[in-house]
Amino acid sequence: MFVSSHLLVLSTLASASVAVDEVIVVNQSRPRTALETPASVSNRNVDDQPSGLRIDAAELLKGLAGVQADSRANYAQDTRITLRGFGARSAFGVRGVILQLDGIPLTMPDGQAQTSSILLDEPQNVQIIRGPLATIYGNSAGGMIQWFSEHPDSSGLRFDAMFGDNATQRQLVQGEWVTDGNAVRLTGTRLRTDGPREHNRAERDQLALRWYHDVTDSIEMIVRLDDNYAPFLQDPGSLTPEDWLADPTQTFAGAMRFNTRKNIHHQQASVSLRSTDGWHVSTWKGWREIEQYLPFPGTDIRGSGSVIDLRRSFIGIDASYDYDWSLATPLTTTFGIHHAEQDDRRFGYTNNFGERGDLRRNELGEVTQQAVYTLWDWQPSEQLTLLGGLRYSEVDFAVDDYFIVAENPDDSGEQRQHAWSWSLGANYALSGQWSVFAARGNGFETATLTEMAYSNTETGLNTNLGAAYNQQWEIGVKWQTLTVQAQLTAFGIDTTDEIVVDQSIDGRTTYTNAGLTKRDGVELEVNWLMHDQWQWRSAATLLSAEYASGARLPGVAEQQIYSQLDWNYRPQQRLSLITEYRGDVAATDSNDVIAPSHTLWHLNWRGSYVLGDWQVSPWLNLHNFTDETYVGSVVVNQGNGRAFEPGVGRELQFGVQFNRRW
Repeated sequence: MFVSSHLLVLSTLASASVAVDEVIVVNQSRPRTALETPASVSNRNVDDQPSGLRIDAAELLKGLAGVQADSRANYAQDTRITLRGFGARSAFGVRGVILQLDGIPLTMPDGQAQTSSILLDEPQNVQIIRGPLATIYGNSAGGMIQWFSEHPDSSGLRFDAMFGDNATQRQLVQGEWVTDGNAVRLTGTRLRTDGPREHNRAERDQLALRWYHDVTDSIEMIVRLDDNYAPFLQDPGSLTPEDWLADPTQTFAGAMRFNTRKNIHHQQASVSLRSTDGWHVSTWKGWREIEQYLPFPGTDIRGSGSVIDLRRSFIGIDASYDYDWSLATPLTTTFGIHHAEQDDRRFGYTNNFGERGDLRRNELGEVTQQAVYTLWDWQPSEQLTLLGGLRYSEVDFAVDDYFIVAENPDDSGEQRQHAWSWSLGANYALSGQWSVFAARGNGFETATLTEMAYSNTETGLNTNLGAAYNQQWEIGVKWQTLTVQAQLTAFGIDTTDEIVVDQSIDGRTTYTNAGLTKRDGVELEVNWLMHDQWQWRSAATLLSAEYASGARLPGVAEQQIYSQLDWNYRPQQRLSLITEYRGDVAATDSNDVIAPSHTLWHLNWRGSYVLGDWQVSPWLNLHNFTDETYVGSVVVNQGNGRAFEPGVGRELQFGVQFNRRW
């Protein structure tokens, strides 16, 4: 997608300085500073984040306004990520938010994404795009999260050994080879843990190969190969509020009785060509296999079973070109096309107390997404920047049913959804330190193929479930000096036919379109160099997300505050005190189940030493050192009452990295 391919962030943040020349490249031919960009965009160097095991995507999203990353402490379920309240409905994985790594989509054509497929050691920078600008990415309402990796600049070897409570251990081995015109990186990781609860074990292995090749002086090719294999992921499930209060470390009996678990194998390959002349082409292909055991028998002949066997393949291409107009004032136009396909071969079986039983589902689901888009970037004066985008998207869903018996009719079906998305933003520089911006846009979001798979009363594709459409606006002010960088944004979002959870029982979830929903909020980010040795960064989000009836949207925290105070007491030595506050969260549409608010405190230390030819970098992380009992995530509209997923208590993690360059 055009902005994802071109919106690269180059930050000059160092451990003891504030970014004063932060550059955002909206299109490759005309870079802009953050003060000139007419949008609410955040970026953060991963080195600024607390050191950790890097097994949860929430570790890379701390301290970013508008982001709610729910750590489930359940490796069978991905981190749930929401932006301005979008994506909170997700029972697993990420929905309503687009994820990309170096311009390659991690999100499927139907809008589903998984963070478990990301090698979290790789990104060097994370960028968040919220508000109207995000609407022109197509099938996404909440926004865009993009991670950027670093091109190897010298050959080297790296070894990481990491450990934590609950028999957690993770290792990483990485080699880099750099010559004139070529760079190769090969990385392998291994994770083993018993998890903080019973029936919570996990095994995950990842392998990643990157090849950077200069085809000519102006064209670079990047080849990416990923193999992520998680052969054993136990699922301890969620708890009722009563059970959570009694003992948040317990596992509900059904998880043991039916041996709930999952295994995943995700493979993906991509090739990107990027030219300094203003064009790019990216293509990708991947495969994902999942086997999952849910905590009920699933014997109903019309119920699709409770053992999921999914074999997915996906493919896509994105291409764009930047054209610079020969005018007195700078004007650049980006033209692009996008095409992606997804095939889901899905089987369902009964669960005979942890063993696969009789067939209950056999179908092929297909999704095709096509889009054309354009972006206009104009600077009519030195102080004023205008940015406008337009996109037409078409998403086709089709399901062919092969499980047809007397009691279960043919459930084949199809649906086509299409929409125009647009965005217009203006930024005005009041001075060299201050700027103001305003933006307006319309976007849409389809349900995923998984969300359309079930209904409460009928079998087959839920063709009554349509797309949601939203209107967004935001205004903001940015301030940047040698010691302070800050952004304050106010926003409003009105959504028609919001896609919400209708009913969720034991891992099977149905969805429906609500009437009108409204989101209003304020976001603040601050990065302040208080002293040569002291730096403080903070993010605060106030968000009101409600149905037309006035009831709160479930899964959305109304208040979030993050604070990180860094003490760089010696060169390459840093001690951090981190505070995370989250307000209470409704778990049901009726708002009769509320997860209480909580405040977590963490201590993080890292250092770096030179021993001969090696750089040795140890770190320590004391998570939740006050041992607060809290709900890490809620299961929205859980029909059996098990709405709470417990957070992790006090936990010590430590590791050491060995790095040699030549």
